[in-house]
Amino acid sequence: MLDRRSFLQFAGTGLAGVALASLLDGQGLLAAEKDRSPIRPQIRPQSPLAARSPHFAPRAKKVLLIFCSGACSHLDSWDYKPELIKRDGQPMPGSEKLITFQGENGNLVKSPYEFKPRGQSGKYISDLFPHLAELADEMCFIHSMTAISNTHGPAENQMSTGFTLDGFPSAGAWVSYALGTEGGDMPAFVAIPDPRGVPQVGPNHWGSAFLPAVFQGTPFNAEKPIPNLIRPPQISAQAEVATRDFLKILNDRQLALYPDDSDLSARISSYELAAKMQLRAAEVSDLSRESTITREMYGVNDSNHTKASYARNCLLARRLLERDVRFVQLFNGSYAMGEGVGNWDGHKTLKKQYDIHAPIFDQPTAALLKDLKGRGLLDDTLVVWTTEFGRMPMFQKGASGRDHNPKGFTVWMTGAGVKRGFSYGATDEFGYQAVENVATIYDLHATILHLLGLDHERLSFYHNGIERRLTDVHGQVIRGVLV
Repeated sequence: MLDRRSFLQFAGTGLAGVALASLLDGQGLLAAEKDRSPIRPQIRPQSPLAARSPHFAPRAKKVLLIFCSGACSHLDSWDYKPELIKRDGQPMPGSEKLITFQGENGNLVKSPYEFKPRGQSGKYISDLFPHLAELADEMCFIHSMTAISNTHGPAENQMSTGFTLDGFPSAGAWVSYALGTEGGDMPAFVAIPDPRGVPQVGPNHWGSAFLPAVFQGTPFNAEKPIPNLIRPPQISAQAEVATRDFLKILNDRQLALYPDDSDLSARISSYELAAKMQLRAAEVSDLSRESTITREMYGVNDSNHTKASYARNCLLARRLLERDVRFVQLFNGSYAMGEGVGNWDGHKTLKKQYDIHAPIFDQPTAALLKDLKGRGLLDDTLVVWTTEFGRMPMFQKGASGRDHNPKGFTVWMTGAGVKRGFSYGATDEFGYQAVENVATIYDLHATILHLLGLDHERLSFYHNGIERRLTDVHGQVIRGVLV
């Protein structure tokens, strides 16, 4: 029971709190809290992919996300550790009882690839990627990235959706939902799987989950174009146009009756987009229109069939960005072939496997970056290279490869809005754990959205009673990498 003294005490402190809030508001200190309300994209059911304005002036209009599945080792590529070389073969201090994903680890092992200073920046990059190393002065490295999970599936989910669990929209779907696309005859979001197959969580990387289905990515690559676009020979062009016009009348009537049916809207939009793409998609996928010099630069005629196929995917990615596709996701590596065989999961024989994977990835990807820059596309395109987590500085006991390590790894960016020839953050002296300017995947996503002119805290979608965000309830823009 509340007595008189307690009532006066609580009333007094309550009034003081109201007065303090009023003072703070007068000084503008609560303005940021007032501005945290969600901003809903104004989506028209008849044209859900129409271009929409960002929250503020963007530095980038398009994104190319390059994903190496299997967890490419930062210690054998981008993250130079002299102390790891110096202590090669010695136990890592404090690792006596360290058990990681696949079990017990051995001693510290230096990279089998030599690191050298590159470009005017003098950035040390290994010989694993000699072509990409030549572009060191174009890259902005984040050496202090961390992930939540040390398991491929959940870690892939987090890198592409922000959550380790299934059932959340991909980053590309969020961007499509927020901004639509400026290219009306191509999808807003295209995923280009590796010619060998898809990553471990497959379509989760380009799915829309609880966002309207129209914002999911369209998967196709240079080897497997979008199916069912060509008109059957037994149907005349005139009959097709007449049928399409009549179908549009029926669809518009149905959509007017059920304006909130996102599945219906997505289905109608996909059919209309498919009609526009019948000619456009074939033209985009026709790499024979490229010059011989360009094709050779990418390696599309290489004797290594997998490399040539991946090179064609890289060239396709550039052609999609040229045609204003908002978000392009390019994959290198597949899980269909098993651990480390067709991906970067180097547990048992890292050097043997990486000697196969690196030539497939290196030249075509470097050519893509050079081509984007040469055509001026990096002026409004953000390029992000990621993998799901890093690797350990030791080899696993009884093996010649490194185990999973989510405590510290490298991602890099280039293009619109980011510094070039720049390194941000650091792992410890062995590359085991991020210790300087520690970054999270939430921060990475917040930064990507920021460069697109989107406030990650205000871009949300109401689902099952919760305002959902790509960054959940976390994330800070990594301002140290911004121009």
